[in-house]
Amino acid sequence: MAPAHERYDHEKYDDIKRKLRKLKKLEMKIRFPGINFQESNQMRIINSWKVRLVWDDFFDLHEGSKKNVKYPINRLVSMNKNELREVINEYFYNVYYRYYRENGMTDMQLYNPDILTEMGLPMDADSHEIKKKFRELAKKYHPDTGGDSEKFIELMEKYRSLFKKDK
Repeated sequence: MAPAHERYDHEKYDDIKRKLRKLKKLEMKIRFPGINFQESNQMRIINSWKVRLVWDDFFDLHEGSKKNVKYPINRLVSMNKNELREVINEYFYNVYYRYYRENGMTDMQLYNPDILTEMGLPMDADSHEIKKKFRELAKKYHPDTGGDSEKFIELMEKYRSLFKKDK
């Protein structure tokens, strides 16, 4: 019989995998209402649309996989409850951001979570926080202050894309 801590890790691993599968189904229900995902034909339809789930960028359930995802299963198993909660919050922010964009709801005050992360901002950053961080990074990267001009141009493009009307 395996020691108690190994059984616990295995139980946590199975529990996380089960919950992640539920998240995937929930994302499909949110983004594609009216489609019954219990039928395998419906999933083939989604695949034929060449739509990528946010889930596919975030999670991988295969231990030791080389797939490039934000949160592989091994990393998730090592997290505590609060860290897992933050991952799930980040995931749902991304799901709804994608849903709003796909459905033309660009007047929502949601900013591209990938750009916010690259700038070192939280997903729920408001325009004031974004502008403040932009000014801080602009001073750092501006060529006149000894910064990297390529990084400065990249920062300018990211900042502009956050505030475009058609996000």
